[in-house]
Amino acid sequence: MKVLVTGGAGYIGSHVVRQLLLRGDDVLVLDNLVNGHREAVGVARLEVMDLSDNAGLKRLMKAFQPEAVIHFAAFIEVGESVRNPLKYYQNNTANGFSLLAACQEAGIRKFIFSSTAAVYGTPKAVPIPETASLAPINPYGFSKLFVEQALRDLAAASDFRYVALRYFNAAGADPSGEIGESHKPESHLIPLVLQAASGERKDISIFGTDYPTPDGTCVRDYVHVNDLADAHLKALDYLKDGGESRVFNCGYGHGYSVREVLDAVKRMTGKDFSVVEAPPRTGDPAELVADSRLLTEILKWKPQFDNLNAIIETVWNWELNRRY
Repeated sequence: MKVLVTGGAGYIGSHVVRQLLLRGDDVLVLDNLVNGHREAVGVARLEVMDLSDNAGLKRLMKAFQPEAVIHFAAFIEVGESVRNPLKYYQNNTANGFSLLAACQEAGIRKFIFSSTAAVYGTPKAVPIPETASLAPINPYGFSKLFVEQALRDLAAASDFRYVALRYFNAAGADPSGEIGESHKPESHLIPLVLQAASGERKDISIFGTDYPTPDGTCVRDYVHVNDLADAHLKALDYLKDGGESRVFNCGYGHGYSVREVLDAVKRMTGKDFSVVEAPPRTGDPAELVADSRLLTEILKWKPQFDNLNAIIETVWNWELNRRY
């Protein structure tokens, strides 16, 4: 299958590209390399382009003629979105609309969207089902929700079909050690803690210690990036087989607190490190845990890395042998 992957040089996108190539799909990566890495795409073809380049998008669609698009390209930092909301609405929302317009003009009818649990805001109950209220509490969440709404409207108005995958906390790295998470600056908890364990960082901060959770720190549903990648391949096959437009949560259905992650890293690495307690960050809900039953029932998703220690081990392997 011919698949265009936007943001395919980024963290999750590169893991999806790797799995698509391994099963024999014809893949073209589109990435502006602002946050992506050329090394991460492996042998896949790479087109360095920004989604704001409407003319370039049209030329690319005409030349490659993809059967489906998987859309990752976006900014992802919640805190930054609060400080600079227009940056997120321009890149995530407006550029997302530009991509949809290019798809419509090119006759592409299968689309997989990288969405987020941030569309739920502060949930009333956990685990969170796909039917929960959509009430983002930060511009990042809204920037994704607006694209979800455009997808719904486009599907209602035409034969366009989509799957939106609402990620919870992506974590881990490919066990091969060839690709992994490489954000600059890094903001995700597990790689930050492992950098503290390796001595690359002098300490690790806990943002908020009085949340209404068992130990007072935020609880998150950490899902391994390869399991996320598998969900994308299953969503692609679902659309190829005529599946209707759907939204699916991507998570394991249980969470770990910040303190639990720190303790697991210390046990696994045998390293101690300094921990600093800091005020909570704006836009951080106390607990985010997925109800992913639809993903397992409809797409037959079977996670392979549903274990915090296994997730941490793959990140530690990546951090010790980082390639980019």
